Amino acid sequence: MKQGLSLRVSQHLALTPQLQQSIRLLQLSTLELSQEVEQMLDENPFLERTAEEAPREEFGLEVADAPVRDEDRQAEGETDFAPGPAAAPAEVAVAATGDAEAAAPADSEPDWEGDGTVDLAPDDSEWGGDAPARANNLGDDERADATELARSQESLQSFLHRQALSLRLDENDCAALRFLIESLNDDGYLEDSLPALASGLAGADNDQFDELVHHFQVALGLLQSLEPAGVGARSLAECLTIQLRQLASARESEGEAQVRKAAIAICKQPMELLARRDFKRLATLTRSNEDEVRAALQLIAKLEPKPGRRFVDVERNIVVPDVIVTRIGHGTNAKFRVMLNPEVMPRLRVHDIYAGALKQHKGEGSQALSQRLQEARWFIKNIQQRFDTILRVSNAIVERQKSYFVHGELAMRPLVLREIADELGLHESTISRVTTAKYMATPYGTVELKYFFGSALGTETGGNASSTAVRALIKQFVSAEDVKKPLSDSQVSEMLKEQGIECARRTVAKYREALRIAPANLRKAL
Repeated sequence: MKQGLSLRVSQHLALTPQLQQSIRLLQLSTLELSQEVEQMLDENPFLERTAEEAPREEFGLEVADAPVRDEDRQAEGETDFAPGPAAAPAEVAVAATGDAEAAAPADSEPDWEGDGTVDLAPDDSEWGGDAPARANNLGDDERADATELARSQESLQSFLHRQALSLRLDENDCAALRFLIESLNDDGYLEDSLPALASGLAGADNDQFDELVHHFQVALGLLQSLEPAGVGARSLAECLTIQLRQLASARESEGEAQVRKAAIAICKQPMELLARRDFKRLATLTRSNEDEVRAALQLIAKLEPKPGRRFVDVERNIVVPDVIVTRIGHGTNAKFRVMLNPEVMPRLRVHDIYAGALKQHKGEGSQALSQRLQEARWFIKNIQQRFDTILRVSNAIVERQKSYFVHGELAMRPLVLREIADELGLHESTISRVTTAKYMATPYGTVELKYFFGSALGTETGGNASSTAVRALIKQFVSAEDVKKPLSDSQVSEMLKEQGIECARRTVAKYREALRIAPANLRKAL
């Protein structure tokens, strides 16, 4: 092989560890960021949490960092949105525990000689959850935290164990009942069969296997007699049947008993027929008339298909907003203030005692400790930059979607990531990371930042309508329809055309499915 030399020009993009960490923190959700902070606090001895708020005047921060009063806004002639998209975040304060220094711009290289503290907690507790803004007349002692309420909720297993205490069972049956209770899923169903559960405990011992199956059968009957009705079922049909049988009472009339028996017979048929509401087919299979079938379907519709629904741990379903938008004024003079949620902002600082000791004693191992100190400062700086970027993007969104905050989702404008990226001088991928898994509390509820972005649909006047507004209009049409004659997708498409919006039937079907609205034949009232 002949050897030779060649000259080639190429470009490479190298990401520093600090930039990589900044990008990763930006795309984390609130829960993931909290976990990341806890992990960093455990691993880095130079990082600590503080609940103290640094004085604003001492470190050269402007008065704008403090909450602005209504009198000051009127005197200064405040604009519709405060602070502006290009302004520094009003709710982020940086303080130094050693040498006092002002906060550096987000795009400048930080000075690692001073120990930095990020204080991300303004004194504003008007918003405590994901509900719309409203006056709260409760005192501080009477306010209940949503997370604490969620944690105090009793689980399905605890509720069933408490009921089982009133049953007089021998040791084996009691153990079998406890095992079945712990084997239930979140919906209250027993997913594994009794032989499968017994084989997992008995192994190859056939005698023990048969004994376990017997105890499980006895325990299953007891479990299905407990509240909530339908718990311990192994299928939807069995769950509905259990609830129907528990509806029997001495006060039940002959007609009600006949309807209930017809409903039990319907549950024994394929569930597809029940979902399609095939009255004629169900009447033939159950040997009933159509009137009885209709009444039976009405009875089945009142049952609970997931008995454990109300016991599901609601704490994991709580959405804590990252950004809070509050209304100032009413009517045409309404203004909106955008601020970060103080509940999601970690208060972190570099441990000044450890940092000072490291500066005074340079010896063996000091290089590794200096690297950990620098990592702590990087982490604090990147967290500040994360909230800074979220606030800037949120300000830009509120400014572009002001009609939504005044009139609701029907007034949503078309918006794409590129528009916000061009306005703020950021890349589209950065805007995508900021708007993913980040939530904003608005006067109309808590929504994801992605919610404000939607494609455009053409109108007869040559303008554009947001897909979000079109979905809201479809939801409005369906909610106002005649339940006996529900609107088809074609009819909804024609109604949109009457509003001047060009929307094909297939697009209507796609939006309807996204809104989890059933087709017209399934929405028809019984």
